[in-house]
Amino acid sequence: MNRRVVLVVLVANLVALLVLTLAYPQLMVGPGPLLPSHAGLERRCFACHQPGRGPVTDRCIACHAIADIGIRSATGAPLAGRPRRIAFHRELADPDCMACHRAHETVTSLRGAPGSFRHESLRGAVRDQCQDCHRKPQDGLHAGIVANCGSCHGTSSWKPASFDHERQFALQGVHRTACSTCHVGGDFSRYTCYGCHAHTPDNVRAQHREEGIGDLSACARCHRGGGEGEGGD
Repeated sequence: MNRRVVLVVLVANLVALLVLTLAYPQLMVGPGPLLPSHAGLERRCFACHQPGRGPVTDRCIACHAIADIGIRSATGAPLAGRPRRIAFHRELADPDCMACHRAHETVTSLRGAPGSFRHESLRGAVRDQCQDCHRKPQDGLHAGIVANCGSCHGTSSWKPASFDHERQFALQGVHRTACSTCHVGGDFSRYTCYGCHAHTPDNVRAQHREEGIGDLSACARCHRGGGEGEGGD
């Protein structure tokens, strides 16, 4: 076959592919249907995608103002009557929409799993302000806690907590008391057993001196359940 004919055929095919891609991008290069919230952009790929780079944050925030996310829709309408939304996006150190969000139904992962969130994405100054986004558990244990959640919990998952009272110091009998009795000032990194009238430093020191015990800095090391007879060994 004549080389010129081959070249003409190749160019014609490339032009046809280019025309079809521009005319029907959702069929030619689209990864699948858009989510309902973005259905209006079905034929406007470059509203989100930058040629050669794919979807970029700069094009997301052209419609979604960072300060309004969680408060208003992309059209500026207040998000009233909907589940509680948290306006934390303004506190992101380096906004990267594709780390958490997707626009196509069939896309399972871009730079992160859909719906995922890493607390490390927040500015350092606000990472410990858990109460700004999370509601305090409504139970007896947390009711008396005034310290930050990070005293017992990590940011990768709520459970397990770093301290389990049932395993290390069961709050039973006379020890079922307010957290501040042992954790003075809401400091859960340390505790004291001198919050009760019978546990004065002098009395405890005298009693343990007879047993040859001089280190009284960690009572729960021997009295794991808070019982008087537990320290025999």
